[in-house]
Amino acid sequence: MAQTSTTLLASKSHIANVTGTDISFTATGAEYKITSTSTALNGFAVRDLITVTGTTSNNSTFTVKTVSSANELIVEEIVTTETSDGSTTTTLDHTGFVSDKSKGDGYYSQPDGVHTVAYQVNSTMTGSIKMQGSLATTPTEDDWFDVSGSTFTADQSTLISTANFTGNFVWVRAKATSVTAGTISSVLINS
Repeated sequence: MAQTSTTLLASKSHIANVTGTDISFTATGAEYKITSTSTALNGFAVRDLITVTGTTSNNSTFTVKTVSSANELIVEEIVTTETSDGSTTTTLDHTGFVSDKSKGDGYYSQPDGVHTVAYQVNSTMTGSIKMQGSLATTPTEDDWFDVSGSTFTADQSTLISTANFTGNFVWVRAKATSVTAGTISSVLINS
């Protein structure tokens, strides 16, 4: 099968962090929610990574699964039920995001497993971008692992970086972490 190029991520920028004293966490069965009574949470988007601080039990990084309303996020990872006390400040730091998944060489049963990725960022970008792979046909957050040798750490002078990696991954995606400013213009993959 011929090589195909795919845009994994179009322009994506760092967004402002959210702080509030009314942020609560609820685990209902396999649905995990972050909610508030008045603090707007709808600035976040699906697949954003948010790092929570200021709580008793939920100081961790979560992947947004759904933005249900202006005051409710459903996340991929498990949260511990915790109600806001009205005085403790909880912060949701926007620290990165993951891209859509794309079919890797393993999906097509290709024997070489060769992939090439190109990262393009603006001059104010801070943070790192890396590729992740999965061998699962229907991956969950727990099925993704980092691909060695595919990390690009923005230094505000290098605006384009490429990497080659090999593996018969069924799915691949990009993951940006420690993002505190700037924009990722694009992430392109050739599988």
